[in-house]
Amino acid sequence: MGTEISTNTAPARGLALASFDDAFRFAKMVSASDFAPKDFRGKPESCMLAIQHGSEVGLSPMQSLQSIAVINGRPTIWGDAALALVQASPVCEYVKEYTEGEGDNLTAVCEVKRRGYPSPHVSKFSVADAKKAQLWGKSGPWTAYSTRMLALRARGFALRNAFADALRGLITAEEAQDYPASEPAAVKVSQSEPVVVRPKFDPPVPAAVEVALAPSAIEKARAAVSRATTVDRLEALRTTADERLGDGTFTEAEHQEICKAIHAKLDALMAEAG
Repeated sequence: MGTEISTNTAPARGLALASFDDAFRFAKMVSASDFAPKDFRGKPESCMLAIQHGSEVGLSPMQSLQSIAVINGRPTIWGDAALALVQASPVCEYVKEYTEGEGDNLTAVCEVKRRGYPSPHVSKFSVADAKKAQLWGKSGPWTAYSTRMLALRARGFALRNAFADALRGLITAEEAQDYPASEPAAVKVSQSEPVVVRPKFDPPVPAAVEVALAPSAIEKARAAVSRATTVDRLEALRTTADERLGDGTFTEAEHQEICKAIHAKLDALMAEAG
């Protein structure tokens, strides 16, 4: 049995998060929703770090949350997402997955060809390999979906060996789940010297500070007017300014300021056109 998987170099589409504030607000929203994977629910910091890690390998925010997993304290990527990243890489010529043999001789094969290389790279993972690693017959996926687990292990080895640049050091989550969790080594602490523990990552911006740092409505309006390059856009901004005055977002003075800026920009555009 065999399948050949064609490549697709179309760029990933999704929400663009341009700043730390954007990313953390999005992470908080997702972590409080049903869209968050179980391990990310109620954990905006973990959501944000997963989004950041995914973006470094080319995943959109939602793809990152669905594809990045932390196994035994290490970021990993699910096997199907790893395949998708390699398929999207311009240096991937093809990926073929198939099996050889039957029963105890069953072997999963993953053959990948990197563009410009004379020959493909082939990785195999057999029932004998699974038994040696004490995986065969293990409760869970190795019992329920043993053939697929063989294929995922062969795939993980092949993709990491041939396309390390696309995966940036990430191993597949399916492989990481099979490794025993390492026990932290005991640390002897001197009673005479205090220990200062510094966080590995900067803590998230507190909500009150986050609101204070966010641009105000009038600042956003000023920026929008300065960026406007067409009459239609300026007219739309004028309508929005009127709405903001009506709902109390703008004061009368702020409304007048924006209107004056719009009129000045309109005059400048008219002068350029004339």
